[in-house]
Amino acid sequence: MLRGMRKASSNWLGKTIMAVVMGVLIISFGIWGIADIFRGFGQSTLARIGHTEISTEQFRQIYTERLQQIGRQLGRPMTMEQARAFGLDRQVLQQIIAEAALDEDARQMGLGQSDAQTMRMITSDPNFKGVSGAFDPARFQATIRQVGYTEQRYVADQRKGSLRRQIANTITAGLEPPKTLIEAVVRFQNEQRSIDYIKLDAAQAGAIDTPSPEALASYFEDHKTQFRAPEYRKISFAVITPEAIGKWATVSDEDARKIFEERKDKLATPERRQVSQIVFPSVEEAQAARSRIASGLSFEDLAKERGLNPADVDLGMVAKSGILDSAIADAAFSLNPGDVSEPVKGHFGTALVRVGKIEPGNQVTYESVAPQLKREIAAANARSQVASLHDKMEDERGGGASVVEAAQKLGLAAVTIEAVDRSGRAPDGQPVAGIPQGLNVVTQAFSSDIGVDNDPIQFNGGYVWFDVLGITPSRERKLDEVKDQVEARWREDQITSRLRTRATDIVQKLGQGGKLADEAASLGVKVDTAAGFKRDATPPGVPESVVQAVFRTPKDAAAQAPGAGGGELIVFRVTDVTVPPVDLASDDIRKLKETLLRGLSDEQIAEYVTKLESRIGTSINQSALAQVTGANN
Repeated sequence: MLRGMRKASSNWLGKTIMAVVMGVLIISFGIWGIADIFRGFGQSTLARIGHTEISTEQFRQIYTERLQQIGRQLGRPMTMEQARAFGLDRQVLQQIIAEAALDEDARQMGLGQSDAQTMRMITSDPNFKGVSGAFDPARFQATIRQVGYTEQRYVADQRKGSLRRQIANTITAGLEPPKTLIEAVVRFQNEQRSIDYIKLDAAQAGAIDTPSPEALASYFEDHKTQFRAPEYRKISFAVITPEAIGKWATVSDEDARKIFEERKDKLATPERRQVSQIVFPSVEEAQAARSRIASGLSFEDLAKERGLNPADVDLGMVAKSGILDSAIADAAFSLNPGDVSEPVKGHFGTALVRVGKIEPGNQVTYESVAPQLKREIAAANARSQVASLHDKMEDERGGGASVVEAAQKLGLAAVTIEAVDRSGRAPDGQPVAGIPQGLNVVTQAFSSDIGVDNDPIQFNGGYVWFDVLGITPSRERKLDEVKDQVEARWREDQITSRLRTRATDIVQKLGQGGKLADEAASLGVKVDTAAGFKRDATPPGVPESVVQAVFRTPKDAAAQAPGAGGGELIVFRVTDVTVPPVDLASDDIRKLKETLLRGLSDEQIAEYVTKLESRIGTSINQSALAQVTGANN
């Protein structure tokens, strides 16, 4: 699990998933300290909160739905291992427990909500409104079905959610961020500083003599671990994916052209139009309004008379297929720019339709999309072969064949890498070629051993089999093997040490009344200036490390900080500190107050839920949790 967490947090996917996880949690309370009690559980119970039991199957359903939601947002499935590495299992469990605790609290207080109130809340949700602006039952059903809800379950969840919000709103009623806190945050965010600074690099370190053999040997002994040869592994692997199999297949123009004819309309860019509409309850009202437009009334003024906002009228720049009402679509795509239609009877009433800007569509030629179509057809044909090849590969492996032997027998290409370290680099320090992008076979290989029959890795809709063929242990290198590297590192350390001593000396002189310009002249460097920057700024030529140091340094004082490169130091003097006045009536302050209020509210609710769980009693069946989340596999 720790390995998974390190891997997950080292790339963009980790950040994406963490953002998604926090987005899908309905109650992000940050609940901690849940007691683990193992007595009194049946096999079907995963957790108990007061008198409320969360069944194993209930948690499994919710947990699976969350994994699927994240998978849809990422465009790829999320494995149980990845979910545990990011703590999704605990976060989902904490959310369910928090919700159950609030539900129990609502029951104890006798809170309730009528069916009529619940339906009013749902029908007023803008996510379920159709083109006319009214509640659209079809849109409602499609939306909740997309996220895995039945109507009955969605209504029940909305009722419970409403009661939870009532409790939360009561807890946070009257909560206001203190004026002192607001002013402190504003001053912290908006404080500006100015500096004069100089850069010291290798040129200011002076000439570095070649180290004596004794000095180099001594340095090597003191830093021997830095030059140690890493462990290398010889591995082989074979990839079976639709894409890989599709590369071997040949698709005829006849087959590709057939698909082109079927998709021609979808491949083309359709004509798009800026469409507006005003819906009337009757044909007569629409006809009367059309007559007024013909007499000179503008479409916009007519909309204002009817109390409509631009968003209520404008359908946007849309293709014909993007307009749900076919009658409205036909009318819109028969008008000239600027024209207003006669009354059109649509699904939601009678409408007047106006067309603004028109963007012509364009057709694609077969030749322009043939390569793409052939790749898609080849990959589609190959998908049916993946399962068959998987079974054949497993049969060969079960019979004792190595990955290379099994791949050769099945006519597949196997890749052998003679030596690779944990970071995916060869002994020459360069990244190893031949590994498909996104395939983490190296990490898997370093978790295995020679002769182990490894499970295939799922990859891009297919599978990857691998063998560890050899292990070259990590070892200490001799000085002769890395002499050039040792000397280069020694030289870098010498430069850094000299620059640090020189920078410290300059800072002391400035603290005793010296001038930065005089020090710069003696070193042959120029004095640069960065003015009026905030804590989160990155002025040109001033790295983040210097900005942080500047805001720790008083006005008129001097200090040093590392520069952008490893062999660079920056000496600076803070010349000005400005704290802008706080305007409590500004829009920025209003937004800040809202942000602070959300944070204070979350803390208040989190404390309430924690005490509530402690009062009513909370227990978790860890073995059932491990079974659902795959932790015991």
